[in-house]
Amino acid sequence: MPSRITLGAIEADVVFKDIRNVHLTVLPPKGRVRISAPRHMALDTVRVFALSKLAWIKAQRENMVAQEREAPREYLERESHYVWGRRYLLKLTEVNTAPSVELRHRALVLAIRPNADAVIKDAVLARWYRDQVRQRAATLVAEWSRTLGLDAPRVHVQHMKTKWGSCSPGRRSIRLNTELAKKPPGCLEYIVLHELVHLLEPTHNERFKALIRAFLPEWEARRRELNRLPVRHEDWDY
Repeated sequence: MPSRITLGAIEADVVFKDIRNVHLTVLPPKGRVRISAPRHMALDTVRVFALSKLAWIKAQRENMVAQEREAPREYLERESHYVWGRRYLLKLTEVNTAPSVELRHRALVLAIRPNADAVIKDAVLARWYRDQVRQRAATLVAEWSRTLGLDAPRVHVQHMKTKWGSCSPGRRSIRLNTELAKKPPGCLEYIVLHELVHLLEPTHNERFKALIRAFLPEWEARRRELNRLPVRHEDWDY
């Protein structure tokens, strides 16, 4: 069971794992704080660490509450959807073959079987968005891996509720959020580079920041853009 510590008016869950470093996460939608810590670390030590990050935690919670969220998708005719930062109007076409998705001018054309409900439409579009990220990320990962002097890692694309991406240095793999297909292309490039740099430096220390700044000087502007854009409506269990 997670332990719990108090940081002034904020409570944080602490989970002890077989890891080397402390990982602090502020989770949407309301800013729940979760800390993963090495098993050998004392709870008081974790609390001292968290208190040193209290200003950052508060800023993250404030930004999270203020960030705009998409309305739930109903998959109706002329509903707005976004692809690589551009707005498209949904156009539904009935077919008796396998479903497909296509961009035509400013329309996102979803060809779907008659009587398909919103759950099916959501699944078809989710697969299409995942393919968009996978295809574009393959090129970016190959190019940036060469630039960084890395062997290209394995890339997984999936829906992620709380992160735009993640890196597993030990497994030489990165994960990317399907939702990145809705954001401007520069946001995907920033996340790809961010995760690749973690193969050189696992933590967000000054060396990590220096590395990413050296290769993408405007990385902070891209991060601000990504965090400013509306995020997907989610149903949460807490």
